[in-house]
Amino acid sequence: MAPVLILPGYGGSGPEHWQTRWEARHPEYQRVQMQDWNEPAVDVWVKVLTDAVTASSVPPLIVAHSLGCLVVSHFAGRGGIARAALLVAVPDPSAPQFPREARGFSDFPRAPLGFPSRIVASRNDPYGSFEFSARCARAWGSELIDVGALGHINAESGLGDWPEGERLLAGLLG
Repeated sequence: MAPVLILPGYGGSGPEHWQTRWEARHPEYQRVQMQDWNEPAVDVWVKVLTDAVTASSVPPLIVAHSLGCLVVSHFAGRGGIARAALLVAVPDPSAPQFPREARGFSDFPRAPLGFPSRIVASRNDPYGSFEFSARCARAWGSELIDVGALGHINAESGLGDWPEGERLLAGLLG
């Protein structure tokens, strides 16, 4: 099986976030660790992801949430290769809730990623509309998964271990 890299978004993923819970249940999963989760910089975050991918023995599977999804698009746009990517809750940089500190991610690549990917989108995500996720899916060549009304698909969504997400991850590899 390909290594799994967990890539949180702005602010990192706290203890109740499904990404953190997956890491606790799967010690072989590795978090891509940014120096500062609250001061995102495109070039720095893409380099940290690139270094983590390069350190893997084979191209890994990337599990990205929120701003992490835009990091993956920049990574792929710079020639980065992964086994596949599960992209959950892609944020829209033009949305009013998008963090001011992350505006450097606004001009993200809108071209096929070059590896299999799945975008998981909610119908009531305050950080990015379902329509925005659908446009990203078309541009990136990603499969689009509609999970209904789950907000930003984070700890506040009350997903716990989010077994449906694990099924989506397994299906991406299958």
